[in-house]
Amino acid sequence: MTTLSRILPSARGLLHKVSVNNVAVTAVAVRHNTTKTYGNLSDEDRIFTNLYGRHEWRLKGALARGDWYKTKEILLKGVDWILNEVKTSGLRGRGGAGFPTGMKWSFMNKPSDGRPKYLVVNADEGEPGTCKDREIMRHDPHKLVEGCLVAGRAMGARAAYIYIRGEFYNEASNMQVAINEAYKAGLIGKNACGSGYDFDVFMHRGAGAYICGEETALIESLEGKQGKPRLKPPFPADVGVFGCPTTVANVETVAVAPTICRRGGAWFASFGRTRNSGTKLFNISGHVNNPCTVEEEMSVPLRELIERHAGGIVGGWDNLLAVIPGGSSTPLIPKNVCEEAIMDFDGLVAVQSGLGTAALIVMNKQTDVIKAIARLMEFYKHESCGQCTPCREGVGWMYKILTRFVKGDAQPDEIDALWEVSKQVEGHTICALGDGAAWPAQGLIRHFRPVIEQRIADRDAAKAAAAN
Repeated sequence: MTTLSRILPSARGLLHKVSVNNVAVTAVAVRHNTTKTYGNLSDEDRIFTNLYGRHEWRLKGALARGDWYKTKEILLKGVDWILNEVKTSGLRGRGGAGFPTGMKWSFMNKPSDGRPKYLVVNADEGEPGTCKDREIMRHDPHKLVEGCLVAGRAMGARAAYIYIRGEFYNEASNMQVAINEAYKAGLIGKNACGSGYDFDVFMHRGAGAYICGEETALIESLEGKQGKPRLKPPFPADVGVFGCPTTVANVETVAVAPTICRRGGAWFASFGRTRNSGTKLFNISGHVNNPCTVEEEMSVPLRELIERHAGGIVGGWDNLLAVIPGGSSTPLIPKNVCEEAIMDFDGLVAVQSGLGTAALIVMNKQTDVIKAIARLMEFYKHESCGQCTPCREGVGWMYKILTRFVKGDAQPDEIDALWEVSKQVEGHTICALGDGAAWPAQGLIRHFRPVIEQRIADRDAAKAAAAN
């Protein structure tokens, strides 16, 4: 498989078999670039095999599904080998930013200055429309615990802290059970898996603040302070939690690491387009017949993803109005763009949106799109920590303008005023919450300006008729 992948980097493995607890896993046959299509991931290639909770989620079930298989051997192969496999896989962060994972983890491999190193797992999943990490923690918690161990070994970390959203009661309970089972079985803790490597895993429950999903605000909260983002530099890899080198990583990013090491980075890289490799969890919600979370190949066409896995649009594809493709903070795209949109980092940037957390929010033509964006803006207004003036003041202004747009009780030049305010917020804050608030408004104006103008015109006409 490795040799073939080097010859044909974009091809799938040719009858590649991997034994996982005596279960044969067979990749599909080679497809050349000229006929390459993406999507329709086979069950044998899925990493999250208990996504819907149909099987036992505890240690016994996890072992039967291939978790904790040859983990000791992975740890003994050392830091450089693990990092090389992750880099070869092309894995990019699954929390929204899409930074190359192998490169990020390698930042921790500096000469030791005596301070311990830490891995912090960002399980504070608060983005509207996003619900992938909670499925991992609820139904496949051992994948995350094992992932913490492998990722921690790659960066020489002393321990992992899983910062979980406080509202995730069942997820937190299952995670704690999985951590306890792993300790009892000797899989983590002192001499983890018999490898001679000591590694602890702790879980910390947050208080539900969306801003704590930003890595430095998460670190502040973990230290017992207000969850407000820090200025960078210094970056967490230099000064993170408790003043020690720290890497903050998303749940899904960490959870796939053991499987990448077992099957090989080239196997993972065989899915999706160049720079957009691997499999990915997609959330599909809104006006679809079958809302779901599904693991699918990167670079799958947006339309195929919705129709194959979510049962299509309520009222049929022609009834589609728009899709927010990557969680609430990414700009929406209208139906004509959705026809050809590709669900990966580069594909969505090309249509002036972003993959984000890969959470699709589908809106059909019965949706009041202005009201939907105004509701999202209310969320960002509420969740702003207030540290940066452009965000604290500007998001409130955008919300006020949008609420007038909902009723049509505004002037046409306020559309340009909203755009200008969004540009004053975007890129002028410590963290990305300001950007996440600005982009939905920009997407609305970019694609649905005539709808706003018509709403204002209708309101003016109604006022004139009432005056007469």
